[in-house]
Amino acid sequence: QVQLVQSGGGLVQPGGSLRLSCKGPWHVFTYSHMAWFRQAPGKEREVVSYITSSGDATIYADSVKGRFTVSRDNAENTAYLQMSSLKSEDTATYWCAAARYESAWPPKESEFDYWGQGTQVTVSS
Repeated sequence: QVQLVQSGGGLVQPGGSLRLSCKGPWHVFTYSHMAWFRQAPGKEREVVSYITSSGDATIYADSVKGRFTVSRDNAENTAYLQMSSLKSEDTATYWCAAARYESAWPPKESEFDYWGQGTQVTVSS
């Protein structure tokens, strides 16, 4: 089964930064639109950001706008989520996901065909 492989995450102090990576096989990644989701304890999973297959358009949830940056390197089949000015409320499990078709914002989980394994981000002093 095709799977996206995530790396990054961990424990960081409030105000700190982390970068998540998401790598997939060429035939999946190159033509896929990518999103990052997260789920905090006791809450539903929510979409954080979205980037089109070419990388020419990005969208962010209001809660992370101005602090998170999504990008991708199609030559490396890798997407990134750079997280800065982290807050305790950013503590969650984060997933990357890939979709063959472009979505309207906010995209639904069901629209994504491939998922990463998830990675924990903990913001705490």
